[in-house]
Amino acid sequence: MYTPAITGTGVFTPEQVITNAELVEAFNAYVDIYNAENAEKIASGDLPAKEYSSEDFIFKASGINQRYVLDKTGILDPHVMHPLLRQRSDDEPSQMAEMALDAAQKALKAAGKTAKDVDAVICAASNLERAYPAVAIEIQDLLEINGFAFDMNVACSSATFGIQAAADMIRAGSIRSALVVNPEICSAHLEWRDRDCHFIFGDVATATLIERAEDASGPYFEIKSTRCATDFSNNIRNNNGFLRRSRPDGVADRRDMQFMQNGRKVFKEVLPMVADHIAGHMAEEHIEASDLKRLWLHQANKSMNDFIGKKVLGRNPEPGEQPNILQDYANTSSAGSIIAFSKYSDDMKDGETGLICSFGAGYSVGSVIVQKHG
Repeated sequence: MYTPAITGTGVFTPEQVITNAELVEAFNAYVDIYNAENAEKIASGDLPAKEYSSEDFIFKASGINQRYVLDKTGILDPHVMHPLLRQRSDDEPSQMAEMALDAAQKALKAAGKTAKDVDAVICAASNLERAYPAVAIEIQDLLEINGFAFDMNVACSSATFGIQAAADMIRAGSIRSALVVNPEICSAHLEWRDRDCHFIFGDVATATLIERAEDASGPYFEIKSTRCATDFSNNIRNNNGFLRRSRPDGVADRRDMQFMQNGRKVFKEVLPMVADHIAGHMAEEHIEASDLKRLWLHQANKSMNDFIGKKVLGRNPEPGEQPNILQDYANTSSAGSIIAFSKYSDDMKDGETGLICSFGAGYSVGSVIVQKHG
């Protein structure tokens, strides 16, 4: 049995930013257009009028100030309200592979390694650009990695599930190292015309290099333990899929082909599940709350993270104990906890312990207990 370790991480951040003010201006312009076009039905009571959004509403609901996106022009056009991305030919790198390549190269550089040191690539994301060939194999090809690659999807938990899969293969000795990449183009599966969720997501890509600890070239985080769990729920759902066109009127109403959630039920059901999961994982590993230096949580909602942090630690987290990045990045699905880990882990001291946790649709939750060495 070998000891798996995180030796490097990388984050690709798009250049374009949408502030809450910009988002609200575009959304409210869309509302005016919609209400004007449907004035008669609204007046007769056959159709409810759409309501304005506001910066105050967005921040109170989420803790988000802005988000990075691949394209803001289409999103902020009240007649479009979705990103406008160029159709690429089959001979060009896909958008997801290109993003992942940037993050992967940064992770390799941080670890002091090259693609020749990597045996496997796992592309783990909430939505994949295509069904096949696997985006992971394309990333493997762009990096010129010998070995194998595969895609996986566990929605917002994809990163931690990918880390567990890589760590298990390293423990068993079937590989020496793996890149787990999380390219998330959340702006393309968000319904920007829905007041309840139009502010939630942003785009990003993250990468985590996992190796045998004995192969680490510098400081590293030993993966002490991983734990994953799922419990089926329809409260977060996206019905887009290849069978859609086979059903009568399957594409007439496309709303459910984007992100949908019952936010109140998610909040009520997911939080206890995550808190119990982390508590059980810590108990299995005989780790007390006082042993945890840091919590790197899924970045979905500040209130959710504050609740989980208080449950896990038994008190309100001190500044820096539970870093949030969603105020800048918004919810980036599986990538959120890895962004937090990448940006807020260098100051950890030798022997200190932390926990990475992601959770979301499925329901799913994954946790990774790590310990700093070096």
